[in-house]
Amino acid sequence: MTTVLSTESLVLLAVLTPFVGALIIPLFHNRPNLRESVTLVTAVALCATVIRLLAPVLDGARPELTVVDVVPGLTVAFKIEPLGMLFALVASSLWIVNSIYSIGYMRANDEPRQTTFYVCFAVALGSTIGLAFAKNLFTLFLFYEALTLSTYPLVTHKRDEEAVRAGRIYLLLLLGTSLMLFLPAIIATWVLAGTLDFTPGGILAGKAGAPVVAVLLALYVFGIGKAAVMPLHFWLPAAMVAPTPVSALLHAVAVVKAGVFTVLKVVVYIFGIETLTKTGANDWLIFVASASLLTASFIALSRDNLKARLAYSTISQLAYVVLGAALATPTSIIGSGLQIAIHAAGKITLFFCAGAIYTAHHLTEVSGMTGIGRKMPVTMLAFLVASLSIIGLPPFGAWSKFILALAALDAGHVIVVGVLMLSSLVSVGYLMPVVARGFFLPPPGALPDEKTIVKEAPIACLIALSCTAFLCIVLFFLAGRIEALLARI
Repeated sequence: MTTVLSTESLVLLAVLTPFVGALIIPLFHNRPNLRESVTLVTAVALCATVIRLLAPVLDGARPELTVVDVVPGLTVAFKIEPLGMLFALVASSLWIVNSIYSIGYMRANDEPRQTTFYVCFAVALGSTIGLAFAKNLFTLFLFYEALTLSTYPLVTHKRDEEAVRAGRIYLLLLLGTSLMLFLPAIIATWVLAGTLDFTPGGILAGKAGAPVVAVLLALYVFGIGKAAVMPLHFWLPAAMVAPTPVSALLHAVAVVKAGVFTVLKVVVYIFGIETLTKTGANDWLIFVASASLLTASFIALSRDNLKARLAYSTISQLAYVVLGAALATPTSIIGSGLQIAIHAAGKITLFFCAGAIYTAHHLTEVSGMTGIGRKMPVTMLAFLVASLSIIGLPPFGAWSKFILALAALDAGHVIVVGVLMLSSLVSVGYLMPVVARGFFLPPPGALPDEKTIVKEAPIACLIALSCTAFLCIVLFFLAGRIEALLARI
């Protein structure tokens, strides 16, 4: 006799699974194989639970669960809607490959405090799922802060002077913006609307005039520091001192995606896109997001350190999501949702490749990677695929940028289309030279007829980066299904 879990039970199971894993992992501190097996089993269990929730959401159900009533009208509660469903799928599936990659990377580089690393990683994923499934702003804020605190030990993992300084910047900016801007915006919303529940169409229609809505939007956008909208972006490049699996977590799996997801969810379910477009309160954000998008792209061109280059690339690519939210049309919201998924696959692959290069050859600067494609053909082929996905060339990551361009045209913002095209061209400028240098130039000191010795990263790293590179291609053909999910918003 089989037991069928209710959707409410599945919601609770999805949120709790990573936290339970975080409690079990330390029990095997001195047994690395078992410790990492627990990590993998937890990641797979979480992904399987999230996938089981997909069918009900596609059928129109909105599974929800109230955990506790803090005060009347203020609850810790979860409710799954299409946008949160997509984010949870992205985070839970990428945790599996990131865990596989981490095993190879952490062991090969003999990283210290590996148990702490896996525990914090699990807590971060639990916080991410809680944030994705939050029914209201109060619940989202709690898990947003938990995500910041759980990733701080990962950013400062090396515990040297540079890591401590980066951690200080990380905490100061993310906690500072959330407590000084994000939290006041939530309080103002509660005062104006009398509720914090995420509601289709928003909760602020007719509750405030255009100037108040514009100021409130600014408090949210800059208060959600994880979205890395310029000028509140500098925590992200600073955090690159962390081990590469952490960089992948920050850029692809959880942290920055939690930021832009929150911006998108606030625009759709708190303001409502009709309220924003009718009041014109979103106009300023279109220009800010466009400026952030281009500025970060040009800064990436100037960075020789590969992880720093990818960090500024992330800031630029996140601005696509914010720009879609700012355009505030049904089409642009779909484009932003697609960008979250497509960028996650592309950027995690690029960081996996950067870590593999460091692990195998201890190279960090692009100028020193001459001929690296001949030494690491699998890694650099994956880098090429991910680069084309980030640039937005078919059959890779084209759909999100194409849909955002259509949305900009429909909204009458022709200049935004030019911004998107220019950013893609600049992306070619900072990504493709890495590939060209790696494949078409001989390694330093190599003779014309000398055979290059192939030396790749550990097999766990290669499996992970190959899977995510393949995912870049798969997502191109799954874009229609993702669009169908997001259309249910």
